[in-house]
Amino acid sequence: MQQLPESTLLVTAEAIGLYAELTQDFNPLHLDAAFAAASPMGGVIAHGTMSINLILQSIAKGFGAAALARADLDIRFVKPVRVGDTLVAGGSRTDEDPHRYAVWVRGGEGDDRLLGFVTLG
Repeated sequence: MQQLPESTLLVTAEAIGLYAELTQDFNPLHLDAAFAAASPMGGVIAHGTMSINLILQSIAKGFGAAALARADLDIRFVKPVRVGDTLVAGGSRTDEDPHRYAVWVRGGEGDDRLLGFVTLG
């Protein structure tokens, strides 16, 4: 497979709240608009792992859920994710290694939020 199937998420305050419940991560940067506005982030941001989960969804769509157990992610966050963003995750196989994919989460064309690589061992 050359391309990972894309996964999409519309980030809403409700989705962030549900994700906080799921992960038990109640950091006020994710949930408290007044606190987040006074922070260096300048407003509420989504949990970084929400973006990672989109990549994992793409892998599961392309290779099945069992592939997640052997996935090795190496990523970096480029830009915060905010309420109202529509994220799209995907990836493409690298030329150097047929088991390695360059992965990304974007908020639009050329709007990278997360970049990295996944190797499926």
